[in-house]
Amino acid sequence: MILQRISLLNYKNLESVSFDFNDKINCFVGNNGVGKTNVLDAIYHLSYGKSYFNPIASQNINHDSDFFVIDGEYLKSERHEKIVVSLKRQQKKVIKRNGKNYDRFSDHVGFLPLVIISPADNDLISEGSETRRKFIDSIISQSNKAYLTTLIKYNKTLSQRNSLLKYFASNNTFNADTLAVYNEQLSEFGQTIHETRKEFIHVFTPIFLEKYSELSNNNENVTLDYKSQLHDMTFQALLAGNLQKDKILQYTSVGTHKDDLVFGISEHPIKKFGSQGQQKSFLIALKLAQFDFLKQQAGIKPLLLLDDIFDKLDENRVSQLIRLVNKDEFGQIFISDTHAERTENIIQKTNKSYQIFKL
Repeated sequence: MILQRISLLNYKNLESVSFDFNDKINCFVGNNGVGKTNVLDAIYHLSYGKSYFNPIASQNINHDSDFFVIDGEYLKSERHEKIVVSLKRQQKKVIKRNGKNYDRFSDHVGFLPLVIISPADNDLISEGSETRRKFIDSIISQSNKAYLTTLIKYNKTLSQRNSLLKYFASNNTFNADTLAVYNEQLSEFGQTIHETRKEFIHVFTPIFLEKYSELSNNNENVTLDYKSQLHDMTFQALLAGNLQKDKILQYTSVGTHKDDLVFGISEHPIKKFGSQGQQKSFLIALKLAQFDFLKQQAGIKPLLLLDDIFDKLDENRVSQLIRLVNKDEFGQIFISDTHAERTENIIQKTNKSYQIFKL
């Protein structure tokens, strides 16, 4: 799959710009604030229907405008595909494929597989469990439409159960039969989510460990564990055992929405005991494993976006990363960096065709 061309209109600080891309490596270089990352984010937007960096859609519109348009032209499986994402203020976002609107954004998920590696990924280590759950869910949903549908149903049912608990508290009442309806639905959806996540981690972890080993020259021992309350108890039993707590808190305190990924290095939490370089290698390995997983599932090479990743990596880790990228397992790559000379020196070592855009 190749992104041949992109045109941006009023997207963040980019008022009107177009790029025709090399089939292999494309680099955006320039000072901070000129819009390098915004171009990568626009490419991400075409794949996921949303920004990687700013979830508030209207804030991606240029301050001096009332709308943005991202227009991408792809070659996928020998077919030309045109994807347009547009948004007007106070209106719903529109995603079109070859001129036809999607009825549901979820129908577009997974059509253009893409992986981004960015300094913002550090949130996976520093932030709470929700960030890590979204990471798992995003990968699985790219190739498993049924999982995405179940996840949407679970979140809707969870919201309804929480509203019911608030209603009980505010009206000093309780109806076990009504609650049981939501418990049954939540349990059904939650068990499916748990089993799918468990199977995903079983397949994903060996890929991740291999990638980290390649990045670190086998110098460090890292772990990736799936933490879930459902490992030892059924969902219905969890809900029953925490009913009084839920009534007091007025929300559902247990379930798959509390799942987490535990990142470790040398049997300790990487958040506390990993160096900056080790944490960055850990995150890059996660994303490269995501790339391999999506490639296996989709049967095509995802786009790979590398946003400002040469900072904070020592020379050895940069060399290992470039060695990995130099393999034919990767397709089209997009890179942003502040140092044009550094970028060119590194990219020349890949022996791949490339193009540098100076912003």
